[in-house]
Amino acid sequence: MAALPTSMTAIGIKAPGGPDVLVPERRPVPTPAEGEILVMVAAAGVNRPDVMQRQGLYPPPPGAPDIPGLEIAGEVVALGPNVKRWKAGDRVMALVIGGGYAEYAVAHASHALPVNALPMIEAAAIPETFLTVWHNVFERGSLKPGETLLVHGGSSGIGTTAIQLAKQFGARVIVTAGSEEKCAACRKLGADTAINYKTEDFVAATKAATGDKGADVILDMVGGDYIARNYEAAAVEGRIVQIAFQGSPKATVDFRRVMLKRLHHTGSTLRSRSVTDKGAIARAVEDNALPWLASGKIKPVIFRTFPLKEAAAAHALMESSAHIGKIVLTL
Repeated sequence: MAALPTSMTAIGIKAPGGPDVLVPERRPVPTPAEGEILVMVAAAGVNRPDVMQRQGLYPPPPGAPDIPGLEIAGEVVALGPNVKRWKAGDRVMALVIGGGYAEYAVAHASHALPVNALPMIEAAAIPETFLTVWHNVFERGSLKPGETLLVHGGSSGIGTTAIQLAKQFGARVIVTAGSEEKCAACRKLGADTAINYKTEDFVAATKAATGDKGADVILDMVGGDYIARNYEAAAVEGRIVQIAFQGSPKATVDFRRVMLKRLHHTGSTLRSRSVTDKGAIARAVEDNALPWLASGKIKPVIFRTFPLKEAAAAHALMESSAHIGKIVLTL
């Protein structure tokens, strides 16, 4: 393989602010440390945490690059010490703790998955979203076949992934979304019921769709007043899993619902988890979800792609919430 360049184009954040603070700049090509691989990036997924980082609301954890980007797909071009599984030339998609918006990015070897026949643009839309959904819906939420999953933000990257995975798993899926167009897109992906939260009360609609039983698992990225409403919409022994707060992280809640319904309210973030934790979730995704991707039973919903240098435009689109599915940067 040809010698690697010493510098690369990456997207920096000039200062916390709007999309226009994202600017292409020259950076040194990173060097993989022990257990890491260097990937020549073909595509990188855009996620809400990237927007929050740009706004100054989600600083990178210690040791992470200040370049945004949490998921990539591309070709392995260099190995750090003690990497056994991968070799130069392998096509991989990987979860990264930052640095995805760049021509080259470092990933821990255990956080990479084989791309096989998937197009790179689709592969780049998988790691952050699929690991988040698998861990929170199936591991933390313990969704079982025949149960009902309620997903808030059904047309988001997380939502479109959760719909498909839960349906393959044999669950019933209810989603909330903010327009009739988004609700229709969710139904097309397999959602049994899609609720326009701007015109309908999701609590009443969820109960109506389940014969008054409620949802067994609720995946929530809104928070705020949704927390109390989730307790109302949940079934007895329901599990509510919090993955973000697009509303407020604070709420006033009557906790008697938790006792009377024997509810479980849990939550997690992915970026700050240990290397071992993330590696274990990646293996679970590889074992359980990758076969469905390989067979074509599920596929990432790509709304639009932008060249890397147009990262600002990609962020403006994400903040407009006009998208259905994923936004991806291409190199």
